Amino acid sequence: MIDFKKIEMRDKEWVKSLLEAADLSGCHQNFTNLFSWSGTYHYQVAQVQDYLVIKGRLAETSYYFYPAGTGDVQPVLEAMKKDAQENGHEFIVLGISPENMATLKELYPEHFEYEEMRDSFDYVYLAEKLATLAGRKLQAKRNHINRFEANHTWAFELLTPENLAECWEMNLEWCRRNDCKDDEQLRAEYCAVKRDFDYFTDLELEGGLLRADGKIVAFTMGERLNSDTYVVHVEKAFGEIQGAYQMINREFVRWIRETYPDMIYVNREEDMGYEGLRKAKLSYHPDKMEEKFLARYFA
Repeated sequence: MIDFKKIEMRDKEWVKSLLEAADLSGCHQNFTNLFSWSGTYHYQVAQVQDYLVIKGRLAETSYYFYPAGTGDVQPVLEAMKKDAQENGHEFIVLGISPENMATLKELYPEHFEYEEMRDSFDYVYLAEKLATLAGRKLQAKRNHINRFEANHTWAFELLTPENLAECWEMNLEWCRRNDCKDDEQLRAEYCAVKRDFDYFTDLELEGGLLRADGKIVAFTMGERLNSDTYVVHVEKAFGEIQGAYQMINREFVRWIRETYPDMIYVNREEDMGYEGLRKAKLSYHPDKMEEKFLARYFA
């Protein structure tokens, strides 16, 4: 049985070191997401050889993420399979990439069933494209920004310990306007975002906010995900203010490009199955999707 432990802030250094060695592209294999969403998904972590192994639970279903690390992965997978057996639940691996699937098919031919997890696909964009919004396909985004600039005296600021409290008040108002308390996923997201605010410095998060006529109307948070990709964890704006979402997106990505010129892509995470969010993310024409699958072991 694997000696799992509840994920805590003190686990950040060793967890991040294994994730960095693996250089993964999926947003779910990220310390901030694991830590912030641990209340919802009951994440536990363990090191098995040179791999990070993550176990979660949703309702009555226990599952694992594909191991993150370096070296021979099969002994680690065997330890995970044994852990599932000893705990009396199925051996299910979530969020696996096509490359992970190819490895599982080679190591365990005819022993896994695979299901597409479309609601969990990450939307990945070229940073340059989000910063410039050049081209005919993104003309509508430029139009929204032009309207925002014409209607407001605006400013973009980086998130700091000094403006976090004011920004949190904006998030509370956003939740009131969007009836977060009546939506299970939005309630869970509220808890995750609260952890991002509470541990902003410890998590080494970065972010920005947008003011229109002196008031905060949008904010965003993110960090480096891997060697060439920056991940945006949170982005909120008052939807009734035309251009607020487009402007906070553009301004933050411009800052990312200036601060991290080696970042080629921006991962804007998944749409969680929300039709409106899917439409919005597709409207930016992602350069690629980070595909994810579920693998279910059978003897």
